[in-house]
Amino acid sequence: MARKYSKKASAKVERAMKERNAGTLKSGRSGRKVTSRKQAIAIGLSEARAAGAKVPKKTSKKRAAGKSGRRSKT
Repeated sequence: MARKYSKKASAKVERAMKERNAGTLKSGRSGRKVTSRKQAIAIGLSEARAAGAKVPKKTSKKRAAGKSGRRSKT
């Protein structure tokens, strides 16, 4: 079975994690300090995608199926 993520992607995530641990990783436009592990991984993968590394596509969020869509009479 082939690798899901490339070595380049792994390197980007590793760099992001090291920056987070050092307290120097900043998020996008706001420039706030990143403390979340998940957010650091997401930043690393996003940078890897931008660099053209082999990274699976982002999964699309599915809508929660509510009631049958009928309106109630009031």
